[in-house]
Amino acid sequence: MKLHSSLHRALIVAGLATTVMGLSLPAHAGKTIDAIKQRGQLVCGVNTGLAGFGAADSQGKWSGLDVDVCRAVAAAFLGDAEKVKYVPLTAPQRFTALQSGEIDILSRNTTLTLTRDASLGLTAIAPTYYDGQGFMVPAKSALKSAKQLKNATVCVQSGTTTEKNLTDFSKANNLNLKPVTFSDLPSSTAAYFSGRCKAYTTDASGLASIRSKEAKDPKDHVILPDLISKEPLGPMVRRGDDEWTAIVKWVVYGLIEAEEYGVTQANVEKLKAETDNPAIARLLGKSDDMGKLLGLEKDWMARAIAATGNYGEMFDRNVGPKTPLALNRGLNAQWNKGGLMYGLPAR
Repeated sequence: MKLHSSLHRALIVAGLATTVMGLSLPAHAGKTIDAIKQRGQLVCGVNTGLAGFGAADSQGKWSGLDVDVCRAVAAAFLGDAEKVKYVPLTAPQRFTALQSGEIDILSRNTTLTLTRDASLGLTAIAPTYYDGQGFMVPAKSALKSAKQLKNATVCVQSGTTTEKNLTDFSKANNLNLKPVTFSDLPSSTAAYFSGRCKAYTTDASGLASIRSKEAKDPKDHVILPDLISKEPLGPMVRRGDDEWTAIVKWVVYGLIEAEEYGVTQANVEKLKAETDNPAIARLLGKSDDMGKLLGLEKDWMARAIAATGNYGEMFDRNVGPKTPLALNRGLNAQWNKGGLMYGLPAR
């Protein structure tokens, strides 16, 4: 009995030691990480053209909130925010592109849902924009609510949560709405602006983008006040590559936490050298080496912030009140300012 007890205790001690050793080991590089290092470039799936989130200008330069997420990840991982190849994808194409390995990260105004997180072989990272589905109609229609759209035709992209939400909303309110579906954004918006549909539906942020960019006169179109769904938009990666998932996740959280602590694109280098704030020192690599736990350099997060600014700067630059989209922070304000943006602590 004593022998068995001693052996039992020895096995427990050995197991605990192994566990502790395992916790202290640096992250093992996965397939995605190896592929990115080999090619020296991050491949990012983005929208085919949604102003404020992911769109290319006449010179082929990409910009937008979703684009900045990819730039921040590239800066943290590769040390250069410009080492990104952007792959424009329609809604039906986006998940297949990520599943097949064509892209390393999907950052394309994608709603994070249970089905997408649990059944596609993909992993949802964290919301980078909290949204809700709305409707846009011609101002001359004089409509004040989406519930006045009974029997109306509604332009919508296929293969999206938007299409499913439209069906649910129609049934729940006995509206007999008639979806007119399109596989890509240009086709669906062109149909709406040509008068083929009485209304257009997508995320409210998307409606603001489409109205500002595509309408001959934005004043001719009204975004109705109704929001019929929750649409937490954020990046996704392939499931099974935990090391890569951790890197993308903590870059997003780091950008949010940087705003909370007042770390900006302008002051990041000064704070990295001089700060006495323990949380900022950890985030920027002045004290504890958080990057080592992710297989990154000590100043990984400082690189990301230097490239794109913190989350608030990204928001203001791409979709904020002073942009054509003129979106207020709302739910996307920091948690301590009435919003939902809450960066998990980098410690």
